[in-house]
Amino acid sequence: MTESLPDTLAAALRECQLELPSETIDRLDRYCRLLWQWNQRLNLTRHTDYRSFVTRDVVDSLQLSRWLRADDEILDVGSGGGVPGVVLAILRPDWQISLAESVVKRARVLDAIVSELELPVPVHTGRAEKLLEDLRFTALVARAVGPLWKMLTWFQPHWPSVGRLVVIKGPKWVEERAEARHRGVLRGIELRRLASYPMPGTESESVVLQLQPARD
Repeated sequence: MTESLPDTLAAALRECQLELPSETIDRLDRYCRLLWQWNQRLNLTRHTDYRSFVTRDVVDSLQLSRWLRADDEILDVGSGGGVPGVVLAILRPDWQISLAESVVKRARVLDAIVSELELPVPVHTGRAEKLLEDLRFTALVARAVGPLWKMLTWFQPHWPSVGRLVVIKGPKWVEERAEARHRGVLRGIELRRLASYPMPGTESESVVLQLQPARD
């Protein structure tokens, strides 16, 4: 017999033993409903039920939020459907968060979603590394935008405009680290594993990694 899926966001949060303020739950519910509506026209997410939304998107964003500071100016790199950037903005409305999305259609959807949710979150259409030619942030956050070596290549010329890069990675992060070392792009970069946590429903783990220029 197939286990039934939770039919409300509150029920899915209880499954994961997560407690959030009711106002936050309401706004997260509005967000994922908007995301799913847009997903019927444009591929934005594979997490189209409350359980997968909580176990992947909310859990990842909560884990990431533990390592961001209250005074950070945050840019979500390759925001896609808004994870983690929009979820972080809902969890912590006091934070300064911007979104970067290079696919024009997705950027327009993100703009519509944050407008509907009345979130003060700028949406930049374009590649994050291009934005860094003019803008500065104390933290870049990312999930599922590319392997470590590629991200380090993108941002290598822009470290003066970036405090640190905080990314969510799956169980293959060790192989990605090895490849980045092989390509030489970890030279002069300090990589720390900040946290590891189980991926619900699997035997694998996700990690939060921080990358920044090594201190002399």
